[in-house]
Amino acid sequence: MATLEQKLTVLISDTIESMGYELVGVECQHAGRFLTVRLYIDKEGGVTIDDCSDVSRQVSAIFDVEDPISDKYNLEVSSPGLDRPLFTLAHYARFVGREMVIHLRIPMFDRRKWQGKLTKVDGDLISLEIENNGEHQFIFSNIQKANLIPVFDF
Repeated sequence: MATLEQKLTVLISDTIESMGYELVGVECQHAGRFLTVRLYIDKEGGVTIDDCSDVSRQVSAIFDVEDPISDKYNLEVSSPGLDRPLFTLAHYARFVGREMVIHLRIPMFDRRKWQGKLTKVDGDLISLEIENNGEHQFIFSNIQKANLIPVFDF
């Protein structure tokens, strides 16, 4: 059974791509009585506030017609930001060599949170080099959330 995030991705991805943006990912989180639907978009050269506004208007129109969400919700559209979330195996492959933090659904060695350098993507296995702890492999389906760690070069 598909998650709400997956259903929304299928519903809106073609429209967002036709506007010239990449739909990086969709997050849905309950906050009190409301559901927050957060869309991350990107494009070559970065995303502006006007880009987010344009996508928000288009997606709102689709949601008004298709009515895919039964709860009251708030729609947020933003760039992935410096701590870019990773949603797909292709995202991981794109950022091999970067530092990241992952949160697991099921703990491994009594830990859910791991931080390290992404060294390899092999099928559905993600390899991280953990400082002072060697390389560890994680099954993609066990990763609940992953974000790049921003690098600031001064």
